[in-house]
Amino acid sequence: MGCSGEKFDVIVVGGGVMGSAAAYNVAKRGHSALLLEQFDLLHHRGSSHGESRTIRATYPESYYSSMVMEAEQLWELAQSEVGYRVYHKSPQLDMGPSDSKSLRCVIANCHSASMTCRVLDPAQVAHHFSGKIAIPEDWVGVLTEMGGVIKPTKAVSMFQTLAIRNGAVLMDNMEVTNICKRKEEDDDDGGVVVYTSNGDKFCGKKCVVTVGAWTKKLVERVTGLSLPIQPLETYICYWKIKDGHHGEFTIEGGFPTFASYGEPYVYGTPSLEFPGLIKMGVHAGQSCDPDKRTWGPPVALELLKRWIEERFSGLIESTAPAAVQSCMYSMTPDEDFVIDFLGGELGTDVAIAGGFSGHGFKMAPLVGRILADMALEGEAKGVQLQHFKFARFEGNSKGNLKEFEDQVKPLVA
Repeated sequence: MGCSGEKFDVIVVGGGVMGSAAAYNVAKRGHSALLLEQFDLLHHRGSSHGESRTIRATYPESYYSSMVMEAEQLWELAQSEVGYRVYHKSPQLDMGPSDSKSLRCVIANCHSASMTCRVLDPAQVAHHFSGKIAIPEDWVGVLTEMGGVIKPTKAVSMFQTLAIRNGAVLMDNMEVTNICKRKEEDDDDGGVVVYTSNGDKFCGKKCVVTVGAWTKKLVERVTGLSLPIQPLETYICYWKIKDGHHGEFTIEGGFPTFASYGEPYVYGTPSLEFPGLIKMGVHAGQSCDPDKRTWGPPVALELLKRWIEERFSGLIESTAPAAVQSCMYSMTPDEDFVIDFLGGELGTDVAIAGGFSGHGFKMAPLVGRILADMALEGEAKGVQLQHFKFARFEGNSKGNLKEFEDQVKPLVA
């Protein structure tokens, strides 16, 4: 068939954090791995770039909490192998109305998972954080010790470095246009052929697809299957901490990563990457074509400004953000991941992971391990994937049934 170079054990399509973690896991087990990225390595056009992502185990869905706890151990392991840190630990504070179904589920899951948490009333929140955080009288705070900040671009680089150290081949500016079953007459071992837009063809025994916001486009092109994954363009805002208070909003100063349930759903991290600035954003976005983005301006900014005014006792300058960055979510209707075999003619030769819905980055080392299991062993080990299968959308466009409200809201500019 004239494939370019050797036949690899696993070809990974997509060099963001999930694909890079998958390539690392495959190569670490002694198998040959090829990673193909459509843009430059470490580009800023998808969902794996920037300076900070939150890690937290406080989820309304019980199945995510255990995944995060395993992922945290794998972050620590990868850091020990590479020799530098990408994960900075902090407390995690979830807050919201006391009758919020989501927050009630978070508290219940903390108890069922034996994860220590403190449920704080407004006075206790104010006392614990020395008056920096104020919540309404009918709200509660949920404080846990398992939180923190991951440095995303540095983390992707870490997984790529470890993949290369273990023998993986990485190639960028390789846009994949098709994936086909290899004909038996071409090779008795079968496998797949991966085609790129520049005319190269790569042969592999198995393939893993992790292309983020481009998942729906590529899967539809390869199989005709239309996955309900909608890219959203979202915005990250950095806000100026008022003079004299910079240290109070750092990890060293005891400030947490945080999430605020309700309207709007707001998340944030301590001041870390830019001195004197704190990152906060609305967990929402505008539907977009990943190849035709608007790149701004941010939506829901007035909601966020008002939220900052009400929560931080006047210590954060809320008139306008000091800096804004654009990113993308890949949303499923139920906000659960898609991790499955592609099926059809490709059967179990192609595994896919996508639809991470704005909360997947923290899971990357675990997802990488799962994808390596699927490619090399034919199944995921030690984790249940029933919530992430394609089949949940058959005859049910909303997917998994949830007993609480959606977290991410599509917005109109």
